[in-house]
Amino acid sequence: MASKTVEDVLFPGIDVRVERVSDSSGGLVVEAMSTGRPGRCPDCRKQAQRVHSSYQRSLDERPLGSRRVVVRLRVRRYFCDRRSCSRRPFVEQVGGLTERHRRSSVGLTGLLRSAAVELGGRPAARLCHRLRLAAGRTRLLRRLKAPAVPDRAPRVLGVDEFAFRKGCTYGTVLVDVEAGRVVDVLPDRTSETFAAWLAEHPGAEIICRDRATAYTKAVKEAAPDALEVADRWHLLQNLSAAVEKTCHQHRNCLRKNTEQETETEVPEPPPMLLPPAELPRTQIIERTRHRYEDIHRLLEKGWTISAIARRLNLDRRTARRFRDTDLDQMLVSARDRRPNGVLEPFKAYLNALLTEAQGQVSGTRLFLEIRERGYLGSRQVVRKHLAALRAGTAEPVRADIPSPQKITSWIMCPRDTLTDSQEERLLQVRLACPDITRACDLARAFADLVRHQRGHLLQQWIPQAEQDAPKPMSGFAGFLRRDLDAVTAGLTLPWSSGAVEGHVNRVKTLKRAMYGRASFELLRTHILTQLTAATSNPPRTATYRGSRE
Repeated sequence: MASKTVEDVLFPGIDVRVERVSDSSGGLVVEAMSTGRPGRCPDCRKQAQRVHSSYQRSLDERPLGSRRVVVRLRVRRYFCDRRSCSRRPFVEQVGGLTERHRRSSVGLTGLLRSAAVELGGRPAARLCHRLRLAAGRTRLLRRLKAPAVPDRAPRVLGVDEFAFRKGCTYGTVLVDVEAGRVVDVLPDRTSETFAAWLAEHPGAEIICRDRATAYTKAVKEAAPDALEVADRWHLLQNLSAAVEKTCHQHRNCLRKNTEQETETEVPEPPPMLLPPAELPRTQIIERTRHRYEDIHRLLEKGWTISAIARRLNLDRRTARRFRDTDLDQMLVSARDRRPNGVLEPFKAYLNALLTEAQGQVSGTRLFLEIRERGYLGSRQVVRKHLAALRAGTAEPVRADIPSPQKITSWIMCPRDTLTDSQEERLLQVRLACPDITRACDLARAFADLVRHQRGHLLQQWIPQAEQDAPKPMSGFAGFLRRDLDAVTAGLTLPWSSGAVEGHVNRVKTLKRAMYGRASFELLRTHILTQLTAATSNPPRTATYRGSRE
């Protein structure tokens, strides 16, 4: 077996000759000389024939063990003999070792770039310090170069938004759905920016998007021949919101039906003379009352909904709901939003005992009785409830009815995944409210179209939902009609925004780790550097500590 030379160990496959290796201040100094063929002019690419001179350049190389390595490389200058070339002398570059304007070797530059991609600025700098690499955070961040964006858009393009600051500023991520990689990142989510990008990068035949109207407008302007595909997951999400809103609107039907069944099954205890019931003066009720007064006072002065929302730091939909809803209904809704406490299952029992004893019973005795029945709360909670009963400010015992979110989950889940008890409770809900029953039938029919991709039946479903359905469901159907072509394509073609949503989640991780301490350009570079890999090699994300650019 042939023995290896120093060149084979330090510079494998590189045309250099090592002249001397010395130890200096804790590191290795390698003096070498280029031995390759004459270089080519960087402008005209003509191979040189004459040597101009030589000089020594210093390069940082990857450490050897725990020791820093510095290469003092002697390279040659050449003449460019082509008269039409403006460059006369030029310096040769050693392939695999040197680059123009670099004081580090090609191998070390790649190592620093990998550290910057995986860790960012300051964490990568701390790692380099432990590895005996001379690299600060600024030098590492300069190694991050965004990959070039192709001139043409991918055939199947996915587009979605992500939040820089939720509710305030947003960006747009563009994904090659077929390859599963990020193509580009835009600084906002406006139709003008996206339309300009589509105009500069033609070639998209299919565009997968959510229900955002800005992207639809941009596609119609800049890529009118592209086929828009509405995402199936967002369609089911919009349907779920319509079903839940229907359940909210008809919650009184469920409560009334449950109370009627309870009255027929359990005899009502003898009445006890108590002061008339009033709404409890809880924090949420007081806040609702004050907010209602503030909004209507500004409305009387002629303020718009947008101005009121900005003044009170509210969403416009919230301000509009306070404008269009009576105060009593808002207070009842605020009372119903209070979560069930640990005492809630025992309130009916406490009320019955207090009524039988005509109020002459101690709180300690009642506390001991319900503790034997499984109560795990404190005695003070029981005393407060009894005091509220005697003062007439206690809330009435609410009927045990499922929440709108729970009912919606039963309706949207496939039937074969529901347990027997869930099927039974959903049947009770359907018997109690015809509107919820109609919403359930329509939702299950539409979910069947989505899951089995039966887009050709969509035009039969929409008229049924528009004619005899609760208002939220008919509104959802009207929204589908306005975007019929894209929805039909989403329920027919295999393409969706699944790959886009996955990359949005990764973008959120990178953004939360660095944005606010770095500029958008650095964030875009980091996103494109990490997320342009194929889905077979998913990127790893870590805490980012970039510069304050």
